Amino acid sequence: MKVFWSFCLVLLVLLWGGGARAGVLGDRLSSFPNWESKPPIAVAKGDLVYPDWMAGNWNVASTLVDLAAPLAPNIVTPGFESNRQYLQQPILFKVRFQQEKNIGFIYNYISKKATKIVADRTFNGLNIAKAYLGNGGVLSVKVDPTNPNRQITVLKGERQLISIVTSRGTETPNPREFVSTEISQQVFRGESDIYLNEVETTTAYRVVGGGENGDSASKRIEADQVTAIYLSPQDPDYFAAGGHPVALYRYRLELLPRESANLL
Repeated sequence: MKVFWSFCLVLLVLLWGGGARAGVLGDRLSSFPNWESKPPIAVAKGDLVYPDWMAGNWNVASTLVDLAAPLAPNIVTPGFESNRQYLQQPILFKVRFQQEKNIGFIYNYISKKATKIVADRTFNGLNIAKAYLGNGGVLSVKVDPTNPNRQITVLKGERQLISIVTSRGTETPNPREFVSTEISQQVFRGESDIYLNEVETTTAYRVVGGGENGDSASKRIEADQVTAIYLSPQDPDYFAAGGHPVALYRYRLELLPRESANLL
């Protein structure tokens, strides 16, 4: 059950084809499932900034298309085999990407000429969690107002998932493609226990249609996403894992624009 929560809610970090892509992160996706360790990315500062063509409200279909346990049979996370039931089963939800809400006069003055597009992490996290766990399974999603990299999801039954983005990297192979990686520390607090792990989410987005810059209503976005689970130092198999991922999940995402009448 613990790994199931991690599998379902890793998308709260937010998140998110084919063909070779230039750069370390793009090459990493191409090498799935042969991942040996975490990617060399920088400490996360501020929020993840997306290209302008991701701004707006979207209907998302997320489909688990493959999964792997690289260290099996020696190390297989509980719940991994049961997650096979989600293969080729699209999960539908709504997300929103919007202009960053600047905090403070000085910050606003410095950045007023450089509009940044970021995920609405509260809106997105709540919708994704409800899509996986049902409306009654999630009570709230809260993002630290002073740090977009800290998020708490309150679940039914006095349970919490605390996610802290610790490192991040991005690549822009061309104006119509964008690759991002985020690594998060996750703490799942149940009624009587605590479970920790580290989660990497690497996603390659590609805008399809919408003219030269992907700026018309006819556009859609396709994405190839891999989520990797790493053991925490508190796990008895931590040293045996040697920094390798213990579970890998690959998703296919399709984002379609929503009509203005359905924004909320």
